[in-house]
Amino acid sequence: MNPTAYVETPTVKPQAHFDPSSDAAVLRKAMKGFGTDEAAIVNILARRTSYERQQIMLKFQQAYGRDLIKDLKSELSGKFEDVVVALMTPLPLYLARELHEAMAGIGTNERTLVEILCTRDNASLMMIKNAYYQEYRKKIEDDLHGDTSGDFRRLLISMCACSRDEMNCDPALANNLAQQLYKAGEGKMGTNEGEFNRILASYSYPLLRCVFEEYKKIKGKSFGDAIKSELSGDLKLGMEAVYHSIENRAAFFARALHESMAGMGTKDRALIRLVVSRCEIDMVNIKEEYQKLYGKPLEKDIKSDISGDFKKIILAMTEN
Repeated sequence: MNPTAYVETPTVKPQAHFDPSSDAAVLRKAMKGFGTDEAAIVNILARRTSYERQQIMLKFQQAYGRDLIKDLKSELSGKFEDVVVALMTPLPLYLARELHEAMAGIGTNERTLVEILCTRDNASLMMIKNAYYQEYRKKIEDDLHGDTSGDFRRLLISMCACSRDEMNCDPALANNLAQQLYKAGEGKMGTNEGEFNRILASYSYPLLRCVFEEYKKIKGKSFGDAIKSELSGDLKLGMEAVYHSIENRAAFFARALHESMAGMGTKDRALIRLVVSRCEIDMVNIKEEYQKLYGKPLEKDIKSDISGDFKKIILAMTEN
């Protein structure tokens, strides 16, 4: 058992002497008259928590009788506008919209579904589910049902149950569960995906980390290797995400960030979502893992990959 609990460290923290009314005044001034003061907008919105941004929005409405999001949208454009709108949307609603977008139209963005649904605790998932229902008057499970299939669908719908045991961490259970995983996969012909699903979706993260350690002792190789050899397609993608986010969540997100910038063109939507949704949770940890995995700071890749005000606001959220 690893006695040192994982301490999540954000880059965006609550302000010590937060004054939403003054912030609202600065934003109003930045948008009034000729031209826009983008630096002032970055300086405030990228360095306030989601809760603080909601307070600023209320004070803006109270002071000026105006809708801050509408004003920002009319002044800004492109990717910079996308980031600002994402920041001004309460996080559960923003992620609910991202899930909806991932299932809209032809084809499904499985990576987005996995990134959002397979890496969060019960409370966060429940808030996302509620926001989804409020926004679309449909249960997310129903949309997942129509949009995904087979074992992959079962995995995502299991995650949506929001009933993972988050407390129990009895190391004595770990060996037994590791044996069950081995029997369901490498210990037999064919794979019992249902058992993989049940174990990865039901038990607490600390307990599952012990299970993975035990699995390695039994088999001499990691459960991640077992997933690679036993599963395929979307289910493999989903199970690997669950496995990696349990074993080292910050490294999972570091890889996702790297992927959003690798190759030709930037997957801007993914980059925005990853930074906006993690900067208040564990961006410091993600940056440490990024440096370990790729031998350079995350900021260096951001600087060489995107430009302009889009770059400035993303960097402002990732700086300590």
